[in-house]
Amino acid sequence: MFVARWQIDARFGHKQTVIDLMRKWENEIGEQVGLREMEFSMLSGSIGAREATLEADHRVKSLTQLEDFFSRIGALDAHRAWGKEIEPYVVSGSSRWEIFRVIDR
Repeated sequence: MFVARWQIDARFGHKQTVIDLMRKWENEIGEQVGLREMEFSMLSGSIGAREATLEADHRVKSLTQLEDFFSRIGALDAHRAWGKEIEPYVVSGSSRWEIFRVIDR
């Protein structure tokens, strides 16, 4: 099991707009690329983290599932259009992916 974390920082004063656009992605694009097959959650910076940081966590069973997800979003015109829609509200260069392996007991 892996957790793929996508982080971005909202520009000052635009955090709620970024949250709304991330929810739009979840409902419109995520439905097309297998988001229901993952455990998905959104997080916001709070204590000890930048308040502007927003994170989308995708829990997947395998790297193959994650690669399929990346291939599917990369092929969608709607995903590219969404990226252009959110861009004015995000700190340039703040987007990043981190992949963690889940360690079971």
